[in-house]
Amino acid sequence: MTHASPFRRRLLAAPLFVAAASLFSPLAHADGLQSLESFMRGAKTGRADFTQTVTSPARDGQAPKVRNSSGSFEFSRPGRFRFVYRKPFEQTIVADGKTMWMHDVDLNQVTARAQAQALGSTPAAILASSTDIRALESDFTLKAEPDADGLQWVSATPKVRDGQLQSVRVGFRGADLAVLDILDSFGQRSRLAFGKFELNPQLPASTFEFKTPAGADVIRQ
Repeated sequence: MTHASPFRRRLLAAPLFVAAASLFSPLAHADGLQSLESFMRGAKTGRADFTQTVTSPARDGQAPKVRNSSGSFEFSRPGRFRFVYRKPFEQTIVADGKTMWMHDVDLNQVTARAQAQALGSTPAAILASSTDIRALESDFTLKAEPDADGLQWVSATPKVRDGQLQSVRVGFRGADLAVLDILDSFGQRSRLAFGKFELNPQLPASTFEFKTPAGADVIRQ
């Protein structure tokens, strides 16, 4: 059987190993680093809608390519999350604590990877995997950035620079996490904006269970 590449859409989906949440209480005059620390303490579960804009760098004199997508997201810290892309194509990414599953609905193809290897120093570690900010600082250099666009910002730079991630900027609006801005090692930027966030909802365990669809081609890495 000839397999379509499991990463045919990676440039759109891979940055999405990321969890989104709102803070558990407002912080007066907080900077981005303080907001992130409060999130790490208070957000245990969450769900939200998201829109994503991926901008590829200009090449050979051509204008940058821009792609948009949208869907929903749920997480339970530490280490479990579910992204469901609905537009422009259907794709599901589930991390169950041991394995990360990616299901391309159009291809009916599933890619499975060991979660510890798949995540590493990724945005998921910032918002879903790490248990506290001290654990996060073992993998990232964190820095409060100047306020911009009405948001408080914090940057996270991986301490080991051998992966696909170059840097992440997280934007907070008051008590809410508003934007995740990811720059990869290829110069591609992915910007996620979150809305309709619910903090600490009761999420059944089945939310983070993946069941392989009938007839799906499964590729394990």
